[in-house]
Amino acid sequence: MSTEINWFPGHMRKAMSEITDRLKWVDIVIETCDARIPFSSRNPELHKQIKDKNRIIVLNKADLADPQMTSVWLSHYESQGIAAMAVDANNKGDIQRLKKKMETICKPILDKAASRGRIGRPVRAMVVGIPNSGKSTIINALCNRKVVVTGNRPGVTRAFQWAKSSDSLELMDMPGVLWPNLGSKHNKLVLALSGAIKTEVTDMIYVASEGMKWISTLYPDYIKTRYQVPGVVDPDDINEAYDRYLLAARIKGCILSGGRIDEDRFAALFLDDFRSGRIGRITLEEPK
Repeated sequence: MSTEINWFPGHMRKAMSEITDRLKWVDIVIETCDARIPFSSRNPELHKQIKDKNRIIVLNKADLADPQMTSVWLSHYESQGIAAMAVDANNKGDIQRLKKKMETICKPILDKAASRGRIGRPVRAMVVGIPNSGKSTIINALCNRKVVVTGNRPGVTRAFQWAKSSDSLELMDMPGVLWPNLGSKHNKLVLALSGAIKTEVTDMIYVASEGMKWISTLYPDYIKTRYQVPGVVDPDDINEAYDRYLLAARIKGCILSGGRIDEDRFAALFLDDFRSGRIGRITLEEPK
């Protein structure tokens, strides 16, 4: 299978158009991204569409990311005058802080509505982001109940839907959208590694082996501890990286008949370890 990674199904093209059409219905946009890959998990096409609309960038899955790097990213956004916050959707305190931030940003809109007699008008927010960035999970947390379907895979939300949190908040859930050109080789790799791109359209072995190589460069002790393999000697040696991948697979018992390494099985195991945080709290990108 080719190591070229791309995925832009038809419903995403339609969703991009719908986002533009429906922006006029909302007061603020909640843009979710993956705190482990804050750069690659932000769709540049969404940024162009949102323009001057009120917005909060939510670094979701912050519980899986390196907390020091998350602080660096938040400072980066603050320096650009962009509202941003780190969120673990399962942390009620984080969700309450997100609600408060939305209300504060939208206060001028609500005050204007109240002056016209629309007292108690709810904040209307559109929740956007790439697939598997946790949009629907954030909405369910804000509503304190399951109002939209979630899943640990991309492409669960296929059409927009409204969800009502309370009398003070209405949320529009939009499908997760990627963009036709996913950017650099690094962007495509980390998107696949995080689960934003369907496993079925990627070479899992390539993604896992390259992911292990990249994590070994940034967090060498995590890989050594989790998979009991030696540290990196030459980061640029492709053969060394692949040999470490095979050794880790053998140590984890991913063996076929005849002693052959089950590379597919270990790839699935490694990707699940990364996505669930079992390797460690990892951030794969820093601000540029």
